[in-house]
Amino acid sequence: MTKTYDIEFKKTLVDLYQSGQSVASLSKEFKVASTTLYKWIDAYSKDDKSGVSNEEFKQLNREIAKLKEQNEILKEAIIIFTSK
Repeated sequence: MTKTYDIEFKKTLVDLYQSGQSVASLSKEFKVASTTLYKWIDAYSKDDKSGVSNEEFKQLNREIAKLKEQNEILKEAIIIFTSK
């Protein structure tokens, strides 16, 4: 059975890792597999240059795709309503 963790818990462990605690100690203390911690570190660590985590980047890309789709629908609606 897989355990699910909320995002705040994941981000807290990533913050603890970034503050200097080792993956091994966090894994032992919070009973989370080290491979899982490495995935969370990759997903929730902020990029130094952009200040955005991989997870936030994926979320922003999904939002952009949704907005582009809505924009295309509105363009088609304008064409339909102005051609009458």
